[in-house]
Amino acid sequence: MRVALFATCLVDTVAPQVAMATARLLERLGHEVVVPPGQACCGQMHVNTGYRREAVPIVANHVRAFAGAEVVVSPSGSCVASIHHQQAMVLRRAGEEGLAAEAEALAERTHELSQFLVDVLGVTDVGAYYPHRVTYHPTCHSLRLLRVGDRPLQLLRAVRGLDLVELPAAEQCCGFGGTFSIKNSDTSTAMLTDKMANVLSTHAEVCTAGDASCLMHIGGGLSRLRSGTRTVHLAEILASTEDAVSPQQTTRPAVSA
Repeated sequence: MRVALFATCLVDTVAPQVAMATARLLERLGHEVVVPPGQACCGQMHVNTGYRREAVPIVANHVRAFAGAEVVVSPSGSCVASIHHQQAMVLRRAGEEGLAAEAEALAERTHELSQFLVDVLGVTDVGAYYPHRVTYHPTCHSLRLLRVGDRPLQLLRAVRGLDLVELPAAEQCCGFGGTFSIKNSDTSTAMLTDKMANVLSTHAEVCTAGDASCLMHIGGGLSRLRSGTRTVHLAEILASTEDAVSPQQTTRPAVSA
């Protein structure tokens, strides 16, 4: 299958290793991965903060960038949720009926990584090896909008060497919420404090999730505590093999100048 990778602007800028891990994983499973050069932001940040008019050209660019894709896969439940639930609405309200129809068709071909692996490919064991104690945080958009359910957990349980421990109060938000963490920083910090306490109670070496944005938030807090617990994206774990180097810590990616 020829898979178009939607990296997302946050991953491209802050955690490029997540996109690279997604590509390695899909290629290892026998698929051709292409990265459409015109891709940028999906427009979620603008829509969520009330800038719907300004989001129109951004959403239109996304639809056009992936117009010829057979299937689109992204390592972000949040961005895929925006593609499924916001893009066509934004274009239709702007009077772009033709593009709105294209956006709806594109949404049907767009999948979050764990959904693509489990539902489309019918795979849970991807041949990964990751000898660490890991806990999983289900991010809000993947949980409540995309309803990925236990698909990430199915994938993690099949990883050789991985010790999966349940996260207490797993379904509680980590407090990121995009611009919410800036506009409501005190509330966000309080929510993060609760999430970190639950993560640390598991004595896990690694906290994983399907969204780099939430991992950036949680990982930043854990690093300030000098807890020793790292955040690693689900894609990085699934891309790991016995002869591969362990994934880098998501909270402190190397970003070239």
